[in-house]
Amino acid sequence: MTKLKRVILASSSPRRIELLKQFGIEFEIIPSNVDESIDQSLSVEENVMQLAKKKAQEVFNKLGEDSKQSLVIAADTVVYIEGLILGKPSNEDEAFWMLRKINGKWHSVYTGVCIIDGEWERILAEYEKTNVYIKHMTDEEILRYISTKEPFDKAGAYAIQGFGSLIVERIEGCFYNVVGLPLYRLNIMLQKLGYDLMKGEL
Repeated sequence: MTKLKRVILASSSPRRIELLKQFGIEFEIIPSNVDESIDQSLSVEENVMQLAKKKAQEVFNKLGEDSKQSLVIAADTVVYIEGLILGKPSNEDEAFWMLRKINGKWHSVYTGVCIIDGEWERILAEYEKTNVYIKHMTDEEILRYISTKEPFDKAGAYAIQGFGSLIVERIEGCFYNVVGLPLYRLNIMLQKLGYDLMKGEL
């Protein structure tokens, strides 16, 4: 497979950037500006795949003539519990409500991933699911965690790394999915397009 001229991550998430960097590939960061509002009438799977597609398509459309030799990767992560889809909290009250909602319970983290390959004019969208158990916290502990400011750019108001690692008791499934980019799923999708991170083919 011929190396692409441009690999683009449609995200400014420091966690996604760090995960992709570890493979030694060269890529550009072009964040998308799409509305990330959640549609509670859609399934959680449809929500994350639809939002990932919108992000990838919006960035791909900006590339103009370069799009033919470009590959765009986008992702969207949410938390799902008791029929509700939780995105990122917009303030302390929302963060507190979300953390109380998942407190001492299992919930699921879904990440939709979309890849647009301009060379072959192909679009792939898939999702990964991980189950996470959050330890029981007192209201004081929840407020202490919120005071770290860590919850505010995270789906479900927590991170699995950093201070959040102290409240995640156990998980079932892909760890990196909870971070925000399921690497195993990403590589499976890339392989379908003829690339492979293991072989440095990107």
